[in-house]
Amino acid sequence: MFLKRRMKNIVKNIIPGTPASRTKIMPGDTLRKINGSIVGDVLDYRYLSYDRDLLLELSGEDGRMKLVRLKKQEGGETGIVFDTFLMDRQRACANKCIFCFIDQLPDGMRETLYYKDDDVRLSFLQGNYVTLTNLSKRDVERIAKLRISPINVSVHTLDPELRSFMLGSKKGEAGLSALKTLAQAGITLNCQIVCCPGINDGEALQNTIEGLCALGNSVNSVSVVPVGLTKHRGGLVPLRPFDRELAISTVLQVEAYAEKCYKKTGRRIFFCADELYIKAGRSLPSHQAYEGYPQLENGVGMMRLFAREFINGLKEEKEPDHGPGEQFSVATGTASGKYLTNLLKIAAGKYGKMKVNVHAIRNDFFGQSVTVSGLVTGGDIIKQLGGRDLGSGLLIPRNMLRNGEDIFLDDVTVEKLSSALGVPVKIVEQNGADLLRAVLGVRS
Repeated sequence: MFLKRRMKNIVKNIIPGTPASRTKIMPGDTLRKINGSIVGDVLDYRYLSYDRDLLLELSGEDGRMKLVRLKKQEGGETGIVFDTFLMDRQRACANKCIFCFIDQLPDGMRETLYYKDDDVRLSFLQGNYVTLTNLSKRDVERIAKLRISPINVSVHTLDPELRSFMLGSKKGEAGLSALKTLAQAGITLNCQIVCCPGINDGEALQNTIEGLCALGNSVNSVSVVPVGLTKHRGGLVPLRPFDRELAISTVLQVEAYAEKCYKKTGRRIFFCADELYIKAGRSLPSHQAYEGYPQLENGVGMMRLFAREFINGLKEEKEPDHGPGEQFSVATGTASGKYLTNLLKIAAGKYGKMKVNVHAIRNDFFGQSVTVSGLVTGGDIIKQLGGRDLGSGLLIPRNMLRNGEDIFLDDVTVEKLSSALGVPVKIVEQNGADLLRAVLGVRS
């Protein structure tokens, strides 16, 4: 009788036509070693499987060991698909951050929405932001050895005591130690600062900015993001949102230091989220100022890039495919309502036939201080647009929906939304040119 195997590194299937398909590797096999080195998880696997000639040590479902030689292109894929993406258990977040958005979700939502991730491997592989508080010395050494870059880090402050308070964990300082070690090892770091008024703004923010700059070239970019607060904060640490005055002073503070960095290094490094500019009532920086948009997923430069894509699309698209005077509607968050309206006015100046109404949806589900389109729910759209003349159809951005699915955060499906509003609903990608094609009726 064989011992029960650990549930990791198990082969799920083999992709036909790949190098692994020409070997005796079978679904259910467990990968142990590559070229004599132990494979602990997906990071080890990717590092060790880079070479052209591989000797794989596996164990079958019957527990018997087998050696398999595999040849492939250097850096190419083997064709092995494992049971889990990480080939190991995912690391959950053990912190209790005072600003954690998940802690501000209402009860009764899907269980998966309440899961808090803090896995450094997913930071490298999928761009997730992590605190580094759950890394051992060996973990940090492995990242440095394998040259795992970039790593996205939720920093918030470089003051150990303040960081521990903000993270709700005594390990706040340990995470900062890991950050400095990774910087010294030359690991590329993208950092974020969730800025909470009266806590880590002002002088505390300045100290954090200067401290990150002192870490050297390893710090590739830093975003300053305003804290997001829902109406479901009962029992949590009291926090207040940004007002216009604080948003203005924060934007000016970050821009001033970014300009200082630009004159010294040729890079700005520090960026404010679009939401801060919107709250401040200030124009967004130029396309060039975002330096390739390294913090796009953090809401930094998203509207500027969207506008650039839209305007460039205007130069390429011809006449609308739909009939003259046909009306469409667009649903978005309150933060981007004005920007979309202005863009569509520009398009209307070129195409007099088109008529598009932008509906900025008030977020009653999470609270009206939540203004981004990615957190708009289907229920709020139905309540606010039900019974209104939406024309030939409603356009919604892809980021309103759960990744890979046609369902909103409140479990309302796109089909249900369409039925409730009585018009077709079309999903538009987070791309300005795609929105333009949609309102023109152009088939992509």
